[in-house]
Amino acid sequence: MAPTFVRTPPPWFRIVAILFLLWGAAGVFAFYSQVTMGPAALAAMGEVDRRFYAALPRWFNWIYGIATWGGLLGSVALLIGRRWAAGLYAASLLAVAIQFGWVFTATDLIAAEGAAATVPFPLVIFAIALWQLAVARHGTARGWLR
Repeated sequence: MAPTFVRTPPPWFRIVAILFLLWGAAGVFAFYSQVTMGPAALAAMGEVDRRFYAALPRWFNWIYGIATWGGLLGSVALLIGRRWAAGLYAASLLAVAIQFGWVFTATDLIAAEGAAATVPFPLVIFAIALWQLAVARHGTARGWLR
């Protein structure tokens, strides 16, 4: 078998990977906050939010977990130079698409809260997930990941 040479990535690559890691940590924190939310936190919410959380199907938290943990672990893989970061980011992106696809098609959240209040942040999350996958694929193509 021929030796495989891994090129050293440029400094921007490590900086972006660290930013992705911080983003992933924030996502996992949001996930943890949602799955451990107690009755007191629910009671403090508005009526629309309480209805939304009450209507979430059981599988939703699993998808949310895949989206957030996949992104975080993909960032760790990116930082340590592993090409399987792309697979983790792809799983995260798919989970994000399923998660927000369900939210926007199976609930009345947009009608209740308005598109301006509900759509922008999920679009940012989706765009970052796409960017993460693109960076991982770019790193693989350039030989920065092994």
